[in-house]
Amino acid sequence: ELEAALWEASRQGKYPVLCDQSPCLHRMREQIKTMKLYEPAEFIYTFLRDKLDFTPTDRTVAIHITCSMRKMGLADTLTALARLCSNNVIIPEEVGCCGFAGDRGFTYPELNAYALRKLRPQIEASGVRIGYSNSRTCEIGLTTNSGIPYVSIVYLVDECTKPLTTDLTHTVS
Repeated sequence: ELEAALWEASRQGKYPVLCDQSPCLHRMREQIKTMKLYEPAEFIYTFLRDKLDFTPTDRTVAIHITCSMRKMGLADTLTALARLCSNNVIIPEEVGCCGFAGDRGFTYPELNAYALRKLRPQIEASGVRIGYSNSRTCEIGLTTNSGIPYVSIVYLVDECTKPLTTDLTHTVS
């Protein structure tokens, strides 16, 4: 049903489909082969980067590369996009999977806490005040266990860019 609805909405694959949750996108890409599906960092990097004027902040930001981004080969895309937005990007070491595991972090928060046990000390040592990722459930667990808010990378891009042109209505072809 999802594939049929997206096929129709994308005008039979003419337009790319944006999914704001990398784990969901990973699953969708395994099942749906008839159209191009993108997560936010990949979509921005592919379709909007050359249409935006980036003014990087000097504020240190943390990014979290989700498991699904790693599986889809998009870790470098998220990192490159964050570096267009900030001159000081950190990727905390020894913090791979956040352990939220879809929605299991809601019922088994100890999985998430254990997976992120090395995150808070690095965040505190670096003085980071906000982190970015591309999965709301991961961001919930990261926020809970880091002491700082984690939000979508889209917010950082929005903060650090302005359009090169006032007409972005025809940016996707």
